[in-house]
Parts: sequence; C-alpha cells; structure tokens
Amino acid sequence: MIRSSRQTSRPGAPDRRWVLILLGITLIAGIVAVLTKQWCRINGWAAPDVHIHMCYSDFGQLFPTRGLAEGYFPFYTPLPEDQWMEYPALLAVVAGVTAWLVPGSGDGHERTLMYFDINAAGALLCWMIVVVATAYSARGHSKDALLVAIAPGIILTGYLNWDLWAVMLAALALWAWSSDKPLLTGFLLGLGAAMKLYPLFFFGAILVLCLRSRRLGTFFCSLAVGVATWLAVNVPFMLTAFDQWSRFYTFSGDREVSFSSMWLAFTWTGLDGSAFSLISNGLFALCCVGIAWLGLAAPQRPRMAQLCLLIVAAFLLLGKVYSPQFVMWLIPLVILARPHWKQFWIWQAAEVYHWGGVWMESARITSGGEFGNDVLIALWYGSGIIVHMAAVIWICVSVIQDILHPERDTVRQTSVTIGVAESTSDFASDPLAGTVRTSPDALLLPPASRRGTAA
Repeated sequence: MIRSSRQTSRPGAPDRRWVLILLGITLIAGIVAVLTKQWCRINGWAAPDVHIHMCYSDFGQLFPTRGLAEGYFPFYTPLPEDQWMEYPALLAVVAGVTAWLVPGSGDGHERTLMYFDINAAGALLCWMIVVVATAYSARGHSKDALLVAIAPGIILTGYLNWDLWAVMLAALALWAWSSDKPLLTGFLLGLGAAMKLYPLFFFGAILVLCLRSRRLGTFFCSLAVGVATWLAVNVPFMLTAFDQWSRFYTFSGDREVSFSSMWLAFTWTGLDGSAFSLISNGLFALCCVGIAWLGLAAPQRPRMAQLCLLIVAAFLLLGKVYSPQFVMWLIPLVILARPHWKQFWIWQAAEVYHWGGVWMESARITSGGEFGNDVLIALWYGSGIIVHMAAVIWICVSVIQDILHPERDTVRQTSVTIGVAESTSDFASDPLAGTVRTSPDALLLPPASRRGTAA
C-alpha cells in the first residue's frame, strides 16, 4: 500500500524540457529584476532618492546599519539595541552568512553592492526553486508555473528583502505534501516559520484536510516535526541572546500601523500598536474559524492550495502592515488555487499600481514633503491600497465560490486522473491532495442521501 501511494504522486509531473524552459525564463526575469534596482546599484541606497527611483532594498539598507558590514552575526554578537535585527531567526542567519561572503572590510558602496548582489543571487535561486516546485505541485497544470516565473510582483519585489527564502520553503512544503511526504512537509514548514511566520498557517489547511479524511495522526506527526524543526533553529538563540531573538515578536506586537494597512483608516481612534495587534489578531482568528468551517462544511473536500490561500490572504488583509514584497507570499498560492490567467494579470496590475504608490509616499515622507504633489501622491497611495485589497478579496471570493461549487473549479475539471480509487466525480482531483488523496471524504453525506435531503 505504501508503494502504491508513492506511485500515485508521480503521474502528471512536468516534462523536463518544460522545466528547463521555466528555469531559463526565470533567469531572464531575474536579470530584469536586477535592472529595476540598477539606479541604486550605481548611485547607492540613500533616501529619498532610493524611494524616488523605486529601487529600495533592505539588502542595501541593513548591511551598513546592522553591524553586518563589520562582520557581526545577528543574535550571536552583542550589538546596540538600534542595530538588532527585527526578523525571525533563520532569516537573520541568512543575512549574517551572506555578509561573511563579502570580501574586505568597511561599509562603503562597493561592499554594500557586493552584499546586494550576493543576496540577489540567493533570491534568484530561491525563485527558480519556487517555479519548479510549483510546476511539480500543479502536475497536470504545470504550464501555470510560468506565471510564477514572470510575475511582476516578484520581478519588482524579489530583491527587496529575504522573503523569497520563505516562499521557497513554503512552495517546497506544498510539493512535499502533494508527494505524500507529510513528515518532510512538517520539516519544511518548520523551517519556513523560522524564516517568516506565514508558512506556519499551512498547518491549518492540513488540519482541515485531515479532519475530513480522518487522518488526524498524519496532521499531528507533521505538526510535531514542524515544531521540533522550529525549536531546533530557535532554541540556541533563545538561550544565548533572548532579547535580540525576541525582537521580532515584540516589534511585531508593538509596532504602529504602517504602510498599506487597512488600519490606517482607523488611526484617528488613538489606539496604539498593541491595541491594533489585538484587534487584528482577533479578527484573523475569527477568519481562520470561518475558513475551517467552510472547509469542513463544503460539499466536497477543498483543495490544499485553496485553504492555504484563504488563510494567508486573511492574514495579509488584516495585518498592521503590507510591505510590497508580501505579494510574493500569495503568487504561488493563487496560481495553484485558481489558475485563471486573466484574473491573475488584473490582480498583478493592481499590485504594481499599489507598489508605485508606496514608493511615491515613501519619497514624499523621506524628502520632508519636498518631493511631488502631496495631494496627487496621497490619492495614488490611498487608491493603491484600495485597489490592491479589492483585487485580493476578489480572488478570495472566487476561491470560496469554487469550494462551494466544485464543479466550477477549473483545476478539478481538468486535473490529470491520478492513482487509485479517488472518486468517480469528473472534478474530484486535487493535485496537492497527497496523503489524503486515497482517503474517503468522511464528513460528506453519501450522494444518495444528499440528493434525498435536497429533494
């Protein structure tokens, strides 16, 4: 039985030539992404010009300001509090290791540029892995991975921060789950949560699927591996530099409402960052309950990517900040959950419009109001937030409709039939079903009873 289960994960894999084409296209897109930062690569990362030319990158900003140029390693070397990294442990490790790869000493432009280029190369490698992992996860829909390779959201923000490392781990976790490897899934999600918080939310989707399949043991095994992995990364820093390690969590809770958050419309209430965190987290918890109810009450077991997308989108829409690079969290999930190319490009156009507004607002702030027309920039920035949120909500509503009406789900309609005894339904397949693929949908009424109830 184990052998048969493993065999079911292989059919529908993309052709190797197509994978090579995807990698070549991603490489070209990565070069284009470097060109979007070219003004800063030549002239440096000083404000407000870095915002005016829309080439800001944390790589260029943090290298000279967080002790990285002096060879200090985050969480390991004692530093003044204003130089602490406000990032999860594994991301800080990447930032520190790549700093060691920069030859020479000092924080001059040449070394900062080298640090940027090293991290851009690492991000490009992560991007390529995301593309390939998405192609293998999508299986019969591997052509849709092309959208990951050419997504404007990644081209414009891929080299802004280290988020692509977390996106890579999340994409690999989805591939592992689709390949019936729940323990590897837990391991990758544990690493992902140590890099950025959002891969942790995938466990919520796994829980719903395992409940519907009566495979709770699989969920708990995967979760246990994930927790153990997260602890293995974090405990050494917790024991040796707790204050620096905890900076990410205290900063996230206490920080004020920032760029592109819906809560900017409510700052007039006078609430501080902690209060907004409480409200935001509470609403997100309610959304998770609602998504769980949807997943358990749907007429057919939802697809893994659908649930993951809804959870992550809810977190981003309700968060206190929506940094431009957060769009990358959603791109592979959108492509796997709802590969409608027209909808994808409309959404990406909205995100590009929002991206431009953010940098114009940043340029206005850092220039002391001397850059641009305040009214026009405010209109661009404000409308960009609305358009971006509306586009994400539109996709989420479409996914919810697909869950409630699975016969309308494009992926289910056209998926490659895989393995043994899935379902006689024409729209039953989930390329990412993995471990639960051959399990009965235990919480559904039998078809005859359902028809009888409807009658």
